[in-house]
Amino acid sequence: MGERLTGRRPATERLMVVVGYEATELLDIACVTTGLAMANRVGAPDPPYRVRVAGPGGGPVVCDSGLSLSCQESLERLVGPLDTLIVSGGSGFERAAADPRLVGHVRRLAEVSRRVASVCTGAGVLAAAGLLDGRRATTHWRFASRIAARHPEVTVDPTPIYVRDGNVYTAAGVTSALDLTLAFIEEDHGPELARQVARDLVVYLQRPGNQAQMSLFTAAPPPRNALVRTLVEYVTAHPGGDLRTVTLARRAGVTPRHLTRLFTDHLGQAPGRYVRLARVEAAAHLLASTTLPMAGVAARCGFGTAEALRQAFTGRYGISPSRYRATRNPRSSAP
Repeated sequence: MGERLTGRRPATERLMVVVGYEATELLDIACVTTGLAMANRVGAPDPPYRVRVAGPGGGPVVCDSGLSLSCQESLERLVGPLDTLIVSGGSGFERAAADPRLVGHVRRLAEVSRRVASVCTGAGVLAAAGLLDGRRATTHWRFASRIAARHPEVTVDPTPIYVRDGNVYTAAGVTSALDLTLAFIEEDHGPELARQVARDLVVYLQRPGNQAQMSLFTAAPPPRNALVRTLVEYVTAHPGGDLRTVTLARRAGVTPRHLTRLFTDHLGQAPGRYVRLARVEAAAHLLASTTLPMAGVAARCGFGTAEALRQAFTGRYGISPSRYRATRNPRSSAP
């Protein structure tokens, strides 16, 4: 274990502490630590980052992959103030969330941290500590429903890459830790350093910080119900078509009320909301891959007008269609 951290550290550094535990995901940790270390190397930020990995007892933890990771600090002995506390995820998150000592120390350290964050299922640990109560949060899509069911006081949204709610940040999982880290760097030291770190890490794109991000990770499995699955495939293939609930119900041979019940049971949302989200996702694909003008994108995705597209897109992702296109498709100059 490294030297004990005390409250007398100079104010000329940003202390970033990443919490690991048994069966943690190595990438959740490495994306953060490598990204911040790269910022120190390529940008000489003032103040620089001081990055430490803390775990129960300060001893090594065995990661999901079977590799052993040495912790530099004991979670029990660590004291503040901290700049940022980041809890990693991994297959061991449920055991970690059920450990009152670990959860208690996370809660204690959160009280002396400027920012609190989680990566992937680390959100389950933050939720167990009560740090997500009344907040919107995200996590890995595969575990979102499980965490939401256990913590109804948290609004779990599985779609974004990361979410910021006040001074609490949650990231979707695994490599989204890098998006979160780039957001921290941009927030702390400006967009140019964040872009430089992204270039040096050979990341294709640094996505905008401090906003809900596009759902670029692998989609959730298709619904098991055959009727719902068929309609989902139809909606995805025809975003510009007539996708009103009554029309979809007629196509499926059921009543609109029954269709709404099926969508709610198997997708967690009513048909109208699902269609709207599917159309926004389709628009995102066209914005990133074509030079269609905004009116053309809107027409193909069933929004009718560019303004309707802008409102839906911004309302869902916190970023305008034109801004998204500029970051994803910089060669496009389409209005």
